[in-house]
Amino acid sequence: MSDVKIPGRNEPCHCGSGKKYKQCHLVQDEGAAREARQKAQAAAAAAPAEEAEAKPAARAAQPRVPRPTPQPWKRSGQNTRGFAKVSATRKVGGGA
Repeated sequence: MSDVKIPGRNEPCHCGSGKKYKQCHLVQDEGAAREARQKAQAAAAAAPAEEAEAKPAARAAQPRVPRPTPQPWKRSGQNTRGFAKVSATRKVGGGA
């Protein structure tokens, strides 16, 4: 993207019309950004196919390592039963 600061949706438009940006130039600016993204994707798709084929082959050669998780019930190698049921009676009403 360019170095031009885009105003927030509810700020006054940069053209000086006095309207909010979302009611004035938001649609045109989003259209220009969409076209720029499409051009960038087309350029990336036009890259040589050899590079695209080399990446999956290199990735397949690496062994899969499970990511660490802070959730103990999802850790591999442990056979946990999950959360235990609580059979205590529920305190309802009363208040005296």
